[in-house]
Amino acid sequence: MKAMAVEKPAPIEREPLQAIELPIPEPAGGEILIRVKRCGVCRTDLHIAEGDLALHRPCIVPGHEVIGIVERCGDGASRFRSGTRVGIAWLRSTCGTCRYCTTGRENLCPYATFTGWDQNGGYAEFATVREDFAYAIPDGLDDEHAAPLLCAGIIGFRSIRRAEVKPGATVGLYGFGGSAHLAMQVLKHWGCRVFVMSRGGRHRELAEELGADWIGGAEDLPPARLDAAILFAPAGEIVPAAMAALDRGGTLAIAGIHLSQIPPLDYAKHLFEERQLRSVTANTRADGEEFLRIAAEIPIRTRTLALPLAEANRALVMLKHDELKGAAVLEIR
Repeated sequence: MKAMAVEKPAPIEREPLQAIELPIPEPAGGEILIRVKRCGVCRTDLHIAEGDLALHRPCIVPGHEVIGIVERCGDGASRFRSGTRVGIAWLRSTCGTCRYCTTGRENLCPYATFTGWDQNGGYAEFATVREDFAYAIPDGLDDEHAAPLLCAGIIGFRSIRRAEVKPGATVGLYGFGGSAHLAMQVLKHWGCRVFVMSRGGRHRELAEELGADWIGGAEDLPPARLDAAILFAPAGEIVPAAMAALDRGGTLAIAGIHLSQIPPLDYAKHLFEERQLRSVTANTRADGEEFLRIAAEIPIRTRTLALPLAEANRALVMLKHDELKGAAVLEIR
């Protein structure tokens, strides 16, 4: 099968993703084999390609926003029939028995594995996954527009929960790309006032199209104090400004898996009056299922740019340099 893999990380401009041929994987017991139709392009893929996240295995195939069709089921796998449309997300497996898994916090499982990092992902014609970690995809969403929901959407939703957003709240979004434009649609559905802090022209245009109540720069003070904020940009230097914009009792959730260094925080200015700073670590399957249900109800409209698999490097270059208005999606033929 055709695949795009990272053997030696490098700046994405040097095209670290290489076209290779791999055997079609065999589904193990309890797994399903998926013929990949589309795979969304995520900033985590960029971090893996460039070495911000150390490779967990050599010659890894990235991609964890996977939409495809069940081709074959391994022994004991009976949840999905052949021909069913399913999705694969970032969280690939957990132990199921540790104190995190047994208390509804499987995203913190120390034995968790991740798609496109620990095992090959969706920048390929086929992929496998445990059937209990695959998602049923709601009707009404085509493959291209459903793909980004599997990470950008789910992680944005997890971030909303971590920021303790309530319906009608005033929320700040710092950085406005593939994940933020999906989170914003949930927030507007909940009647929230949304302020967007973004440097990119395309991103600002998209924020305006989606009904942002105010748009400014990362260092700008929004027109009202924030009940909650989410940092989508992997830029630690934004944290002090976001914390300073919070109202008393407000929470800033950091959505990314990688963040540059955070400057020193001033206790009185940034943290006093019970302001909180929280990270977001992967997601639970319950997060994914709840988000996909809400996405179908709204319904969420994903802004996408479709590119062929062979142009995975180009897609990541565009992501790195803020040239995407929404999310890139690879077409797997």
